[in-house]
Amino acid sequence: MTKQSPAIYDARSLGKGKMLTLGLQHMFAMFGATVLVPVITGLSMSATLLFAGLGTLIFHLLTKMRVPAFLGSSFAFLGGYAAIVSMGAQEGLSATESLPYACIGVFSAGIIYFILAGLIAAFGAKKVMRFFPPIVTGPIIIAIGLTLSGSAIQNCNSNWWIALLAIAIIVVCNIWGRGMIRIIPILLGVLGSYIVAACFGLCDFTPVKDAAWVGVPFQWENTAFYVFSNPNWGLVVSAVIAIVPISLATMMEHIGDMCAISSTVGKNYLENPGLHRTLMGDGLATMLASLFGAPANTTYGENTGVLNLTKVYDPAVIRIAAVFAIILSFCPKFSALIACMPASTIGGVSLILYGMISAVGVRNIVENKVDFTKSRNVLIAALILVLAIGIKYGAGDAISLGFTSLSGLAVAALVGVILNAILPGKDYEFGSNPQGDKAVDFEMNPSLRK
Repeated sequence: MTKQSPAIYDARSLGKGKMLTLGLQHMFAMFGATVLVPVITGLSMSATLLFAGLGTLIFHLLTKMRVPAFLGSSFAFLGGYAAIVSMGAQEGLSATESLPYACIGVFSAGIIYFILAGLIAAFGAKKVMRFFPPIVTGPIIIAIGLTLSGSAIQNCNSNWWIALLAIAIIVVCNIWGRGMIRIIPILLGVLGSYIVAACFGLCDFTPVKDAAWVGVPFQWENTAFYVFSNPNWGLVVSAVIAIVPISLATMMEHIGDMCAISSTVGKNYLENPGLHRTLMGDGLATMLASLFGAPANTTYGENTGVLNLTKVYDPAVIRIAAVFAIILSFCPKFSALIACMPASTIGGVSLILYGMISAVGVRNIVENKVDFTKSRNVLIAALILVLAIGIKYGAGDAISLGFTSLSGLAVAALVGVILNAILPGKDYEFGSNPQGDKAVDFEMNPSLRK
């Protein structure tokens, strides 16, 4: 671990050896959360690492090489992937066959980033963000975590002792850890419980033995392109409608992360290179990843924590971490090792992760001081929560409209946005509360703790 040092912007003054070490440290920080998303969803592990690295490099290119941000797998879209897999099952499709349809929905969500970036460039952030206040995004984020909670319990049921061990390691490292230990509690929870499970013979490593050392990071049948060889157009439309509204939460997360990185580094990245550029970088990275069967990307709080820890803010170090991730993606044996992780480990980590997502939604509401004495706010929050959770557990994940189906999250998000737009009394102003603006962060980010 790099020792605390005075603020350094040009890491090249440290020498190549230390730069490579810092790059490895950043890859280590993002690793636990980034690989967890494909493990939970069934997406390609190798493609995830490849497009986390490529997405980061694309982001840096669009932001003029100025912003020290790493893009890893987004937790926010987990509910969307689960919803489309469930809809696909009703059409007789396996999870593997359904996931490319979900990727099309995620690609469409990436387009929304470009639309929002254009609106912000044309009208300014304050006018645009007024239509996406915390009274809408907060309850949506709460609902994302709650609708996923059942799957976490199902995975824990396979072996509660291993699941509880993963939970215990994460809690201890996150609360009492110091330095890098506090920044990577999810990775340590995964490693600790995985090793114990392996020692007790709970893991089958045959796929690791059979996997090659070098291979292509993605398969054609797992990409979004493959869908159009024999498309189910109803499921395509359902995926777009179900997943695009989730971008409301992820764009708020992006803005929060940009605020956090700006605060850590001491440079206002929302002004230079500009929020519109960072949104476009994030959106383009997500679109490219989704086309090739990788999860949506998002700026990572863990890496902001590393910036805060090392005081080395040179974006070149982040780009080194991206190259390491790309190199690792070409090793199928490594991906197979991750895929052999026991379900109980996934369940324990997911139990915290999903609860943390909901807690972030609560934090977003609290830190933006949403006034629940106003009837409009109560109505908006109530309908978002009841529709999202009620449709998930009361209507079999989605409701049918004849030509397509809508997931609970999609219905809730659409209702929330529309109600906020038409009901009188909008009082949210982006930029007036810096603490509230960075209150959406789905990762465990020590740099935001006070």
